[in-house]
Amino acid sequence: MAAIKLLHNIAPYMGQELADALRVTVGQLSSLVQVIAENNGISEEQAAAAGLLADLPERDSGLTHRLLEERAFDIVISKVVSIRQGETRGSRFVNPFLEGLVRILSRLTYLLDEPDIVSIVREHNLTALFTDLLQMSGLDKVQMVSAMALENLSQQSKHLTKVQVHPQPSFCLSIFPCLSKQPDTSGLCRVHGGLCSVKESFCLLEGRAVEKLVACLDHQNEKVVEASLAALCTLLDDGVNIQEGVMVLYEADGIKPILDVLLESRTEILRRRAVWAVERILRTEEIAYDISGDQNVGTALVEAFRHGDYTTRQTAEQALKHIDKLPNFSGIFTKKGG
Repeated sequence: MAAIKLLHNIAPYMGQELADALRVTVGQLSSLVQVIAENNGISEEQAAAAGLLADLPERDSGLTHRLLEERAFDIVISKVVSIRQGETRGSRFVNPFLEGLVRILSRLTYLLDEPDIVSIVREHNLTALFTDLLQMSGLDKVQMVSAMALENLSQQSKHLTKVQVHPQPSFCLSIFPCLSKQPDTSGLCRVHGGLCSVKESFCLLEGRAVEKLVACLDHQNEKVVEASLAALCTLLDDGVNIQEGVMVLYEADGIKPILDVLLESRTEILRRRAVWAVERILRTEEIAYDISGDQNVGTALVEAFRHGDYTTRQTAEQALKHIDKLPNFSGIFTKKGG
C-alpha cells in the first residue's frame, strides 16, 4: 500500500522512468492490475494503483501492449461500467478511482492505427462509453479525458467509414448516362460520406456525442472546453464534408457556443482553436451573412489577427474575409510573401 502511494506521488514527475521499469520488471505490472481488479469495495490502494497507471505516458505503446497482455483494459472497462451503473458506490475513493480508470482506458485511443486496438475499441463500444462519461458533471478530469478520447476516435471516422463502391457502368450506360440508375446515398453519413456507426467507425453523429460536447463548451474548467472544442473540430477537418459538419453543429445549437469561446478567449489554446473553427464555419455563406452583423465577433477576430501567433493570424485573416471585416492593415501577409 505505502509503495503504491509513493509511486503514485512521484509518477507525474517520473512517468517515463516508471513506465520503462514496469514494462521490464516481472510481476510489478500484474500486481497493480490485480489491485485494481479487487472486488471488496473501492479502497485507497485501488485508487492509488489506478492513479499511478493513469499518470504514465499515454502514448507509450509498449506499456499499453503490456497492459493488454495483462487483460487490464477488460478489468478497467468492467469497473467503469459498474461505477457508471451505480453498482459501486459509497466509497470516498470512488471519484479518484474512476478518474484513474478513464485515463487508463483512454490510452487505447492513441493507438488507433493498429487494427488489433481498433477491434478492441469496437468490441467494447468505447465511443459510446466515453460519450456517456461526458455527462459526469463535477468530475472535470473524467469529462476532459473523455472528450480527448472522442477527438482521437472521431479523427479515425473518415478512414473507418464504409464507402460504397459502385460498379463501372456498361458501355451503353457510359454513352447514355441518363439511362443509368443514380446510386442510393440514403443512410450515408453526412460528414464522412460512407456508412457510419458509433461502434464500427466511432462516428460522433451516430453516437449522439455532438450535443453532449456542445454542452461542455460553457464549462467553467477551460481544459474541459479545450478538449470538447477539439473533438467538435474533427467535424470540420480536412477529409470530411466541412459544410455538412457546419450544419451538424448548427442543428446541435453549437455555433453560438463556439462563437462565445472565441469572444471569451480564456486561454491562447482556446483562442487558436476557436479561430480555426470559426473560419471553417464562416465558409458557409448563410452563416457568414448572419454573423457578419455581430460586431463582437468581428472585433474578436481582429484581436486574434493582431495578437495571435502567425498561423492564428493567417486563419483570422481568412475568417475576416468571409465576413468582409478585414482591416486595412491586412497586407502584412502579402508583404511577407512578396
